[in-house]
Amino acid sequence: MTKYKFISPAILLVLFIALTSCNGGTKGTVETKEEEEEVIPEDIVELRADQIKLANIETGSIETRSLSGTLKVSGTIAVAPQNLATVSMPLGGFVKSTSLLPGNPVRKGQTLAILENQEFVDIQQAYLEAKSKFDYSEAEYNRQNELYKNDVSSQKNMQQVTTEYKSLKSQVKALEQKLSLIGIDPANLHEDDISSSVALLSPISGFVKAVNVNIGKFVAPSDVLFEIVNSDKLFLELTLFEKDADKVSQGQKIRFFINNETEQHEAVIYQTGKSINADKTYKVYASVTGTCKNVLPGMYVNAIIESTSNTVTALPSDAIVSFDDKDYIFAFEKNKEEAGQPFTEYRIIEVQKGVSDGGFTEIILPEGFDISTAKVVIKGAYNLLSAKKNAGEMAC
Repeated sequence: MTKYKFISPAILLVLFIALTSCNGGTKGTVETKEEEEEVIPEDIVELRADQIKLANIETGSIETRSLSGTLKVSGTIAVAPQNLATVSMPLGGFVKSTSLLPGNPVRKGQTLAILENQEFVDIQQAYLEAKSKFDYSEAEYNRQNELYKNDVSSQKNMQQVTTEYKSLKSQVKALEQKLSLIGIDPANLHEDDISSSVALLSPISGFVKAVNVNIGKFVAPSDVLFEIVNSDKLFLELTLFEKDADKVSQGQKIRFFINNETEQHEAVIYQTGKSINADKTYKVYASVTGTCKNVLPGMYVNAIIESTSNTVTALPSDAIVSFDDKDYIFAFEKNKEEAGQPFTEYRIIEVQKGVSDGGFTEIILPEGFDISTAKVVIKGAYNLLSAKKNAGEMAC
């Protein structure tokens, strides 16, 4: 619970009330022996006009406002799987050259490194030999097929030619896939183009997140050589507690901050988690809108989720005071006169607080409270609370 520190005006008010009570003979005093002592109800505090002025008390009406609640959460910046690439060489090899450093921008199709491997030569050779045989087999297949249709060639010859044709065709297709796997276009490969070097190309545009190679290093097919990140489309992965799961939904706006920066960034929730994790937390995902400088994947963020606006009964936040884990407001009760002096009574009323937005807070009032005629203290409520709490110390 928040502990309230009463500043000097509140202390002055208490002292003033105490002194004037002692000197002026307000409540709890006896004007004459015949006059009975007045008993003030526990939920009433009263002040004279000069005390009200000193306490800077103002009254107003309870309003109906459209308030958007906020929820403070934390999380990290992430990228979609299609915007994060881990680059390896399927057949491995020795690194012949590379000039990239972490942070360098790259475009899709750009050469990241040149690798050498004798197996590259073997695959190219096997492909060209199989392709040559296939071309001859295809021509022979077409010729025998015409002869067979005209009953010139036997069925046995046709079957042999067909078997060889299909076998060579499957070999060529398999070798084409191997060439494509290591980055060689089969359509552009000729006898004079065989090389032991292959260029490793970037699969996406972005910037280099990690470089795990150097010249002369042998890399295996399972080794990660480069990590490429495209930060054009970032999203937030936020963690909420289970109790807040019903407060978020698709389309809600988010304001977030990175590190200790004061610059505000924006995002929109596009998906919420479908289950509660073992640690009783709940995941929410939001797309970052616009271009945000210095926002990088992996960064920690503090975010504020704006809830949907609702029309509620509300008061300025300063009009609501708390004491002993409960929230209260002060409502004007009545004006009266005692010993020739005017007094004003205020009734303390317990309420429940809701969402806060723009300096106003939602309040849930007790049943039967008439907001159309009620006048509520909107300034000086803490001074009234101070006077109420110290009422027992003001007796002379």
